[in-house]
Amino acid sequence: MASLFEPEARASEPTAESPLADRMRPRTLDEVAGQRKLLGKDGPLRAAIEKGMCRSFLFWGPPGTGKTTLGRILSEKTGARFVHLSAALTGVKDVRAVLEASRFRWRSGGRPDLLFLDEIHRFNRAQQDVLLSYLEEGSVMFVGATTENPSFALTSALLSRSQLFPFEPLEEVDLETLIDRAIADPRGFGGAFTLTEKGRQLLLAVADGDARRALTALDLAASVAEGTTIDEDTVSHAVQRKGFRYDRAGDEHYNMISALHKSIRNSDPDAALYWLARMLEGGEDPRFIARRLLRVASEDVGLADPRGIEQAVAAWKAVEVMGVPECDLALAQAAVYLSVAPKSNALYVGLAAAKEDVVNRPVEEVPLHMRNAPTAMMQGLGYADGYLYAHDFPEGVAPMKCLPDELADRTYYRPSTHGSEQAIGERLRRLRALANREPAPSGKDGRGP
Repeated sequence: MASLFEPEARASEPTAESPLADRMRPRTLDEVAGQRKLLGKDGPLRAAIEKGMCRSFLFWGPPGTGKTTLGRILSEKTGARFVHLSAALTGVKDVRAVLEASRFRWRSGGRPDLLFLDEIHRFNRAQQDVLLSYLEEGSVMFVGATTENPSFALTSALLSRSQLFPFEPLEEVDLETLIDRAIADPRGFGGAFTLTEKGRQLLLAVADGDARRALTALDLAASVAEGTTIDEDTVSHAVQRKGFRYDRAGDEHYNMISALHKSIRNSDPDAALYWLARMLEGGEDPRFIARRLLRVASEDVGLADPRGIEQAVAAWKAVEVMGVPECDLALAQAAVYLSVAPKSNALYVGLAAAKEDVVNRPVEEVPLHMRNAPTAMMQGLGYADGYLYAHDFPEGVAPMKCLPDELADRTYYRPSTHGSEQAIGERLRRLRALANREPAPSGKDGRGP
């Protein structure tokens, strides 16, 4: 068992033909760029690595932020054999074999292996549970890496046994450090190329916080350069199109739509257009965006501008009729209209309050006077007795309560003073006063069907 997965356990040295990102992989903590919160002077991950303290770690963050690199550095610091597996390519049988091999070494007095399980979010609950007993006894050092939110992707049992470290996209200054190092370092180009400032800026834009993407783009640019200078045109020719850090089923999907919704709510059309463009360029389903705009129209604009939902519905219909990419302007029109429209969440608050009463209070019976009475028997039971027909009154409002007596004091809809709701509020005050007035003596008010 001691030889199981031996090829994966050894980190082979990159050659001159290896990709630039592999050749330039940091070998020490001081070479790692970014992640200052984790690796700064008082960073918790730096302290754990320097002291060789590793039992169960979870690295969560976007690609190209150093998760695998730090797993390898941790392996070097602890002297543990590094076993790199991907949950996307490996089954439970293979993982269990690695765990058993590490347990054998540990029980024989040796050092346990460091299992680096990439894309752990691809394992289902049962597959994740295989790890638990080994982590509990300490027979393996474990690092799970994921680009998905662990709160949703991982089991509570695994989370409780692991220390979570969130990784952030690299800042431009960190990417510049990596790019300049790759140009000058013998492991990279050893000074064979000169990078212009505009070329560097385009590489930073292309990278999108991803070190691997930045170095891969630089590698491609160097391969197509006609001389020793890598300029903006060279980078543009090599890359063709910027790649976007966007996952239609992951965190970025929800982060972007949240940013769009909150930008519209805060009446910022510029931000709304930016986040909309990010989603469209990232390949988001425009129908999903249209559905969210419909929600915004009711939740955050509401009756302050009743035409808001008309704009949202029109955008949704345009998406269905035209599809991508022609529907982009219809979505932009709705997003901007809703951004500059007056805002009110009175409908949202009112419905939530009504739902709370429905859920938390005893079920109230429909008042007798509000019930339908199509038969003589129902009329004999008092159904519809006391009902006042609104159209029989000059103002079109009968002096009658429509809520159950137990909820007669409730006011769910409270219009704001924004946009059309100001006029709605004034009218509603008159309507409520009419409904709350004392009914006329019996026989003076008519009653319709």
